[in-house]
Amino acid sequence: MSAPTTSETSVIRMNPPVFYFAAAFILIFGVVVISMPAAAGEWLLAAQNWAANTVGWYYMLAMTLYLIFVVVTALSGYGKIKLGADHDEPEFSYLSWAGMLFAAGISITLFFFCVSEPLTHMLAPPQGPAGTSEAARQGMQLLFLHWGLHGWGVFAFVGMALAYFAYRHNLPLALRSALYPLIGKRINGPIGYAVDGFGIIATVFGLGADMGFGVLHLNSGLDYLFGIPHTQWIQVGLITLMMGAAILVAIAGVDKGVRVMSDINMLLACALLLFVLFAGPTQHLLNTLIQNIGDYLGALPVKSFDVYAYNKPSDWLGGWTVFYWAWWIAWSPFVGLFIARISRGRTIREFVFGVLLIPLGFTLAWMSIFGNSAIDQVLNHGMVALGQSAIDDPSRTLYLLLETYPWSKTVIAVTVFISFVFFVTSADSGTVVLSTLSARGNNADEDGPKWLRVFWGAMTALVTSALLFSGSIDALKSAVVLTSLPFSLILLLMMWGLHKAFYLESQKKIAQTHSLAPVSHSRRGGWRQRLSQAVHFPSRDEVYRFMDSTVRPAIEEVSAVFREKGLSVVTQPDPANDNVSLEIGHGEEHPFIYQVQMRGYFTPSFARGGFGKKEQLRNRRYYRAEVHLAEGSQDYDLTGYTKEQIINDILDQYERHMQFLHLVR
Repeated sequence: MSAPTTSETSVIRMNPPVFYFAAAFILIFGVVVISMPAAAGEWLLAAQNWAANTVGWYYMLAMTLYLIFVVVTALSGYGKIKLGADHDEPEFSYLSWAGMLFAAGISITLFFFCVSEPLTHMLAPPQGPAGTSEAARQGMQLLFLHWGLHGWGVFAFVGMALAYFAYRHNLPLALRSALYPLIGKRINGPIGYAVDGFGIIATVFGLGADMGFGVLHLNSGLDYLFGIPHTQWIQVGLITLMMGAAILVAIAGVDKGVRVMSDINMLLACALLLFVLFAGPTQHLLNTLIQNIGDYLGALPVKSFDVYAYNKPSDWLGGWTVFYWAWWIAWSPFVGLFIARISRGRTIREFVFGVLLIPLGFTLAWMSIFGNSAIDQVLNHGMVALGQSAIDDPSRTLYLLLETYPWSKTVIAVTVFISFVFFVTSADSGTVVLSTLSARGNNADEDGPKWLRVFWGAMTALVTSALLFSGSIDALKSAVVLTSLPFSLILLLMMWGLHKAFYLESQKKIAQTHSLAPVSHSRRGGWRQRLSQAVHFPSRDEVYRFMDSTVRPAIEEVSAVFREKGLSVVTQPDPANDNVSLEIGHGEEHPFIYQVQMRGYFTPSFARGGFGKKEQLRNRRYYRAEVHLAEGSQDYDLTGYTKEQIINDILDQYERHMQFLHLVR
C-alpha cells in the first residue's frame, strides 16, 4: 500500500480545518472554565464520575487491546517489516536510540506521583484493610500497573503507526494517515482532519494535566525552600514563566543547548535515584524492587481487566486507573511522534520491544525505590504526617520524604532544579508536536511554523490555568478522562487500519513471488558483454547518460501505451535528484510506482579493470541505476539493459502489482 505521490513542492503552513476545530474547542473550554470556575469544577467532577461508572470498563479493555496488538504484531511475521523503505538503515546507533527512549520516559509527574501515589493506595486502598503491609504491597502493584506496560503499549502503537505510514508509504506525519487503508484519499477531507483535531485536543489536555501536576510540585518545592506561598495566582505565574521559557526555546531552535541541559538533567535524576537507594534502607529497597516486579507480572493479566465489579461502588477506579489510561492515551500523539522520528529504519519488532522495555526499566525502578522508601518511613518509623500528606497535599509528599535524608536542603534544591528543566523541555517538545499536527506541507522530518508553537504553548497554559482554578487535581483528572474518550475510539480505528496495511503488505510479498513467463534479461552483445558489465563499475556520468538515453525513453514509451489503455499515468523526471519515476493510478486502489534512482557506492578494493592502479581506486565511487517500488529499493541495477529489457522489467513488476491487487480484493 502506498499513497499517491505528487510532483508539487508545498510550503509548510497551518492546516485550517484542523487548526480552527481544535483551537475553537480549547479556547471556548478555557474561557468557560475561567469565567465559572466553581460550576465548571462541579461539572467536570460529575462528568468524570459518569465516565468512570459508564465507560470505565471500556478504557480498561481498550488499553489492554493496544498492548496486545503491539506485542502480537512484533512477535508475528509483521515484526520483520521496517519502519521505512526496505533499504533504510537506522539513523542512530542502538546506544543512542536507547538513550533517547530512556529520556522519553522521564516526566516531571514521576516526581509528583512516586511517593504520593503508593502511600495513598496503602492508606485508602480500593479493597481490603488500609494501612497494613498487605495494603502497601497492593499499592505498589497498582503503582506498577499505572506506570507499566499498558502506557508504553499505547505509545508504541501510535509511534509505530506514525512511522510506518510516514516513512514506508510517504504519507503525512499525521494521525489521519493511519486511516488511509480504510478511507483512502479521504484522509485529506473532513474525516481525516477531525481525527487530527481530536488528537490535538487530547494532547493539549494531556500536556495541561502534566503541567498542572508539575506546577503544584514546583510550587511546593519553592515554598519549602524560599517560603513562596502555595496559591493559585502563584501557580499561574509559574505556568506563564515556564511556558514562556519553553516557547522561547521552541522558536529559537537552540536544540544543542536544550539537549545538553537534558543530558545533564538525566544524570542528575539518576544521581538522585542512587542517592535515595544508598542513603536509605538499601537492602530492603532492592528486595522490594524484585518482589514488586514479580507481583506486577504475576497480577498483570488479572489487573488488566479488574474493574472492581464485586466491590461497593466508589470513585476509586475513575480517580486512578481510568484517569491514568486516559492520560496515557492523551499523551500518545506527543510521545508517539517523538519515538517515531528517532526510529526510522528499525524493524517493528525491535521498535516495539525497545519502546516497551527500555524506558520501563528506569520508570519502575524509580517508582519502587521512592515508593518503598516512603512506605518504610510510614510503616516502620511512624511518620504518620508523611502518609497524611499524600492524601491531603500530595505535591509536598516527596519533599517531606527527602527531608529525612542527609543534606536534605541541597537534595531538595537539586530536585526542584531537575523538575524545572523537565517541565521546560516537555512543554517545549509539546508545542513543537502540536504545531506539526496542525500544519500541512511538511515532510516527516520537518516541524510546523514557529507561530503555531507560540499559539499552542499559550493554549496549553490557558487550559492548565483554567483547570487549576476550577478544582486543582480533580479538575485536571476529569478533563483528561473526558477529552481522551473520543480519541481512544480513533486509536481503535487506527489499529484496524494498521492491521489492514500489514495484511496488504504480506499479500504484496506473495505477489512478488508470483511466477511469470520468462523474459530474457541478457545484455546486448551476448554473454561476453554481460560478463564485462558485471565487473564494470561505472562513473556517475556514465549512469546519468544511461538514464537519460535509455531509462527515460523506456518509461516514456511504456507510459504512452498505458495512457492509450485509459489509465491514469504520471511520469516524474527529477534530474536534480538523479531519478525518474512512473506512477499508474487505479482509482481508489493502490497505485503502481516504478522509480529508477541513481545511487553511488564506494568502489570495492578488488576492482581493477579500467581503473589502473589500486591507489587510483581509493575513495572512488561507482554508480547504479537501481529500481525502487513503493516499498523501497529492490536492490538490482538496470545499467546495461536495453530499452526493450527495461520495458519488460516494468511490465514484470506491473504484473506482480496486478496480482497483488487481485489477492487483496
